[in-house]
Amino acid sequence: MAALRIPAFNGSVTVIGDVMLDRYWSGPAGRISPEAPVPVVRITQREDRAGGAANVAINITALGAPCTLVGIVGDDEAGAKLKTLVENKQVRTNFISSPDVPTITKLRILSRNQQLLRADFEEGYAEIDNGRMLQALRQSMRGNCRAVICSDYGKGALSSVQQMIHTARAAGIPVLIDPKGTDFSRYRGATLLTPNLSEFEAVAGKVQNEDDLVQKALKMISDFELDALLVTRSEDGMSLIRPGQKAVHLPTHAREVYDVTGAGDTVIATLGACLASGLDLVSSCEIANHAAGIVVGKLGTSTASPEEIAAELEGQRTHLGGVVSEEELLAATSRLKAQGKRIVMTNGCFDLLHQGHVDYLKKARALGDVLIVAVNSDDSVSRLKGPTRPIVPLKNRMELLAALSCVDFVVAFTEDTPQRLISRVLPHFLVKGGDYRPEQVAGHVEVEQNGGQVVILPFTAGFSTSSIVKKIKES
Repeated sequence: MAALRIPAFNGSVTVIGDVMLDRYWSGPAGRISPEAPVPVVRITQREDRAGGAANVAINITALGAPCTLVGIVGDDEAGAKLKTLVENKQVRTNFISSPDVPTITKLRILSRNQQLLRADFEEGYAEIDNGRMLQALRQSMRGNCRAVICSDYGKGALSSVQQMIHTARAAGIPVLIDPKGTDFSRYRGATLLTPNLSEFEAVAGKVQNEDDLVQKALKMISDFELDALLVTRSEDGMSLIRPGQKAVHLPTHAREVYDVTGAGDTVIATLGACLASGLDLVSSCEIANHAAGIVVGKLGTSTASPEEIAAELEGQRTHLGGVVSEEELLAATSRLKAQGKRIVMTNGCFDLLHQGHVDYLKKARALGDVLIVAVNSDDSVSRLKGPTRPIVPLKNRMELLAALSCVDFVVAFTEDTPQRLISRVLPHFLVKGGDYRPEQVAGHVEVEQNGGQVVILPFTAGFSTSSIVKKIKES
């Protein structure tokens, strides 16, 4: 089975939205002001960072993908500084400079890593000619542009977002939007929205569970004529919902969370860069999920490099290769199905692995692209085979199966039958060995109702665990 790999990142992305300058001034605070009961901070260090849509653009070029940033800045020192910051990160800028408004700037005063004050310099863009933004977008879309990202921070740069969506989609370019506020109707016709769970619930209502999330998302997709929704859910990962397709719930990959600042920027930036490079939507979401897991492990707004993501994917392949948990299996099969892979699933005790098992598993694997083997837990085997079984503990049985080249995933189940697990995986082929009839196979109803097929394969004559056990006892 081919592992998920990052693309070449050769497709250009245009980012349009609210750009801003984040300033951090810090130093010791050793006394209280005689003028007011506030600390006096002696500034010893200053740092400027690109924020808002500019941070999205920097995340894209950090992956190696070409990017053009469209935004509005003031005719001031902060605007010039912001332009320098992003261009030093290889971002092409197409800024509209206005003498009427200042560059949006957020100044933070810190001492001993504690923020004491934030001062915002902004007046909004109500007076900016929307036609100038549309013209800048059209200019930036020329050439190799394969995706447009609208980064909305509610400051006014996207006041003509409907025309922007129509312009890009008329050119056959997907539009991804990081939304703001509760009026999602303004994003009607976009390809994909990426709200976090709080933003989603503010529009759709409180979510009770995953099924409720999916139903509310499908209604939102229908109401606003979207292609898909990607709801980011913090420690619960993210959920991709598309009409007519099974929802994809991706678990979080963050090992330690130090700072969630900019994680949403990283998600939509990585997603856009992947799609612009020709990757399918599910794989793009999975890579974006890994990138987000990397940046929340860093302090401050950060980026994820291709090398870091590749290392994460290799680590995932290592711990997903073979023995997996049920949730890891479901995440992997969702991605594989989206890639058009045919999933084969079988189950058994596999107490003493022998030649008959190997022959049977090879034949099962030949039916499709990926073979999943579900294995009875030790308690389940004892209930089915008697108190003297299993001979080999579950962990060892699973590791032996995972070592076979024909087996892609091995997962345990605790019930007497794997019907519940099969109903969640819904393989294309459900395989059973022996002289069963298809209607006797656990899970056959769910698989067939989903358009799958039940296949019965004969066991190789002369091999069975029971005969091996009997021979050992006799000798």
